[in-house]
Amino acid sequence: MKQFEYNRATSVADATKAASGHGAAIIAGGTNLIDLMKLEVSTPDILVDINRLDLGQVSRTDDGGLRIGALVTNSDLAAHETVRKDYEVLSRALLAGASGQLRNKATTGGNLLQRTRCGYFYDTAMPCNKRAPGSGCQALDGFNRILAILGTSDHCIATHPSDMAVAMMALDAVVEIEGSHGDTRQIALDDFYRLPGSTPDVETVLQPGDLITAVLLPRPTTGRHIYRKVRDRSSYAFALVSVAAVAQMDAGKIAQISLAFGGLAPKPWRNRAVEAALTGQAPSDTLFDEAADILLADAKGYGANDFKIPLSRRTLKAVLRSVTETDQ
Repeated sequence: MKQFEYNRATSVADATKAASGHGAAIIAGGTNLIDLMKLEVSTPDILVDINRLDLGQVSRTDDGGLRIGALVTNSDLAAHETVRKDYEVLSRALLAGASGQLRNKATTGGNLLQRTRCGYFYDTAMPCNKRAPGSGCQALDGFNRILAILGTSDHCIATHPSDMAVAMMALDAVVEIEGSHGDTRQIALDDFYRLPGSTPDVETVLQPGDLITAVLLPRPTTGRHIYRKVRDRSSYAFALVSVAAVAQMDAGKIAQISLAFGGLAPKPWRNRAVEAALTGQAPSDTLFDEAADILLADAKGYGANDFKIPLSRRTLKAVLRSVTETDQ
């Protein structure tokens, strides 16, 4: 591990100032960053520890939504009474991720900022545009079984690994960020992530010195919540395909539905055209096939991950059948 300077932040302002320096990285739970530092995939000059900051609460907002502090652990968030009752899809997604030990350390803010688990990103002997811009993407013609089929580019086909972020995408989450000059801004989660294009190393809209302070969820809506994760083994594995779904039925028709997908793209994926095609319609296999057609219209396999296209179709249809059932 490369030598680095350690800075223990005592306030948000202290953290953002320290993190604005060249080569700085923020650490909370460290469940991903420490691994990257050991492999020298990430080599920060300054490590800014934010664990002493007062960002570990879950509270109601004035409009009836939920404010989740950036340092709330995945375990605490999944077990929170309000989350389990009103945002069930989020609790389900959190419990589908990693292991109990990791969930006890992993934080809300850190979960959003996980790096891809592409093997070429982790192997410093291999070219990777995300790790070393301009070096190439070995995954395009290499072993890409777990990698993306949507939102890719000729420069990168990595997937975003988070389960939590997929559920938050379906819930219309907003990320609260404080900058190094004390400015606070809020960004919809869908706008927070950037697709790879020609700069896959730029993954979010965060600037040097920016600190995620909270995630905001809108007031809950009634309906069925489902999180389905298809993976190679039943625990401690990243999604090949995952679907977060929240739906309300009325008179046998889909009154409202939100869908987000994991394991398919460089960011948690949401295609609102899919939701629009389903809304106001009576559930049927024909309708669900049409929704899958819209979702996968631009899907592209790269050899070893071609199977993800039919797998995504089957998974989406199974989730839609479950979330639109009216007898439960």
